[in-house]
Amino acid sequence: MEKTQTLENFYQHKFNTTPPIVQHGVGHFNVFRLEECMGPNAKPVSYSRRDFYKISLVRGKYRFHYADKSISSEGTTLMFFNPNVAYTVESLSENNTGFFCIFTESFFIEKIRGSLTDLPMFSNGGKPAYFLDQKQDDIVSAIFTKMLDEIESEYVFKYDLLRNYVTELTHYALKSQPSETLYQHPDAKSRITSVFTELLERQFPIETPSQRFSMRSAKDFAEKLAVHVNHLNRSVKETTGKTTTDIITQRLLAEAKSLLRHTDWNVSEIGYCLGFEEAAHFNNFFKKQTAYTPGSFRNV
Repeated sequence: MEKTQTLENFYQHKFNTTPPIVQHGVGHFNVFRLEECMGPNAKPVSYSRRDFYKISLVRGKYRFHYADKSISSEGTTLMFFNPNVAYTVESLSENNTGFFCIFTESFFIEKIRGSLTDLPMFSNGGKPAYFLDQKQDDIVSAIFTKMLDEIESEYVFKYDLLRNYVTELTHYALKSQPSETLYQHPDAKSRITSVFTELLERQFPIETPSQRFSMRSAKDFAEKLAVHVNHLNRSVKETTGKTTTDIITQRLLAEAKSLLRHTDWNVSEIGYCLGFEEAAHFNNFFKKQTAYTPGSFRNV
């Protein structure tokens, strides 16, 4: 199984450095010109998953290998990549230009309620490629240029603005037609993982203290899907590179952080609606994952 590329791996691979530090609680975001990461000294990119999201605007001739799909493009293409799907990009021409930005899920979830997988381009099995004409290229390039300007600014709310630019990119793409030149190879494990992810996301966001997160274990999801729990676990692991428990834990933690930041519910209420019978159990879970207690995280 291919190894998941972390943010640290990405920065070491491309720039021989570590990720820049951003302010606490906003997750990670950065934006680049493609030309800065290509050329005779560029390192080859292997077929692997990343633990971050990526949006690329590329000009030139490419072949994208994305999960069980291959996409050929010539001209300008806007591509969306998510952490659950392995991909690589094969350049078939020289002097390619463009932009790309990378960001973690927490860059959105800790500030905006909901899930990135609600967006079709980031859902499992979604269509990630959007071919652009010159007018569309100009519009999308302008958004990336604003990102490049803003990331260097001293504006105190710049990450809120950058988040808006990413949202603008996704909605601009959704208003156009996704590429149909995708070659599907049905895979039962991918389908099971997709349904598992959908069932997990259906339980969020938590809107009231009386709402409860009920399916909290791999066994719960396996029973709902009418498959053996071992089969579910193998499918999820082979498709995403993560265990079923890890994915549930990460999503539960993201919702806990969101509730702590965006509601005035007390810690016991938040723990209860997330499926913890005792406040102490929620405290222990949260501190194990973040090194903060829920109360101290809320006050940071």
